[in-house]
Amino acid sequence: MSEESGAKFTLQTASFDARFPNQNQTKHCWQNYVDYYKCINAKGEEFTPCKQFFRTYHSLCPNEWIAKWDEQRENGTFPASLDP
Repeated sequence: MSEESGAKFTLQTASFDARFPNQNQTKHCWQNYVDYYKCINAKGEEFTPCKQFFRTYHSLCPNEWIAKWDEQRENGTFPASLDP
């Protein structure tokens, strides 16, 4: 997009989480994916904290992992409980 269009974008990445202090953010990615689905199952997709989990896992997780986990959820083979 050219600058003349006037569109502005804000790029953000996941903020620091003391539970995951290392460079490897695999667990941070996984936990936010699980927390997002637990959150929306309990409170719904419009609940603001749920949206933060969504943004975080989309920032940290490779798209291939998300697609795999989505497929596992749909097939009932996801390896974690997503009940609130």
